[in-house]
Amino acid sequence: MPHDHGHHHHDTGSLSDRRLAWAVAANVVLTVAQIIGGIVSGSLALVADALHNLNDAASLGLALFARKIARRPAHKGMTFGYSRAEVIAALINLVTLIIVGLYLVYEAIARFFAPEPIAGWIVVIVAGIALAVDIVTAMLTYAMSKESINVKAAFVHNVSDALASVGVIVAGTLILLYDLYIADLIVTVAIAAYVLYQGFSMIGRTIRILMGAAPPDIEFDALIQAMESVDGVEEIHHVHVWELNERDRSVEAHVVIRESDMDRMEAIKSKLKHLLGERFRIAHSTLEIELPPTASDHRHDSAIVPRH
Repeated sequence: MPHDHGHHHHDTGSLSDRRLAWAVAANVVLTVAQIIGGIVSGSLALVADALHNLNDAASLGLALFARKIARRPAHKGMTFGYSRAEVIAALINLVTLIIVGLYLVYEAIARFFAPEPIAGWIVVIVAGIALAVDIVTAMLTYAMSKESINVKAAFVHNVSDALASVGVIVAGTLILLYDLYIADLIVTVAIAAYVLYQGFSMIGRTIRILMGAAPPDIEFDALIQAMESVDGVEEIHHVHVWELNERDRSVEAHVVIRESDMDRMEAIKSKLKHLLGERFRIAHSTLEIELPPTASDHRHDSAIVPRH
């Protein structure tokens, strides 16, 4: 039943929200601990890592906030609802992720030419604690990151921080034992490469959704061809297909049928909707039925591709 399905979805959403909330709490606790540790030990590195974790908490908090907004029901002022809130949150998190990646490259090069002494083993130990918290956070959010670009953007923030902690442990140990300052450069640049790759590979998808682009797995001409193969359909034109978010997609189209098939109009519509749902995963379609004389001045996607 539709009601049951909605209730199940709500329960799953609440569980996911709780996981995100725990992840935010873990990062906030770690941030406070690192700031206190940094002040007590006089380590700027610890305070800097605390700010990294605060960034983690902020990205996870933004993802959680966006999920809650996205579940608000549609109303007269927002007829499509609020589901794109998650896409906007993903875009914000990805832009900050790319900035972090670029800053890491700058920081690595600057430190290589002007090495800073590591403030003893306490930095390595606290990085180990930070790594443990990052792993817990990653475990809490990994499953959700597969289904949501919003959570995935926050998850990548978290993974990049975990890698930074690994970097501090590895590079810090090598520097303290062997004065291998180049290890810091290599590790940091490797982390930056991962962060930038993830950021740039995901940001295109979010921008396409916000721009109302067609889903990447739908080939426009194949969609029209499939719709025109339905019995009773003479021609399809004025087709617009877009994604509301990463799960929901819509199409609107003008459907030309013969006058003799007018009594089958609803049956043809029903077949088209079934085809769109089964083959293209388009759950929402607006189909305007026309007769050939009305459509004589229009052809395939005339609203999109100008005819010469």
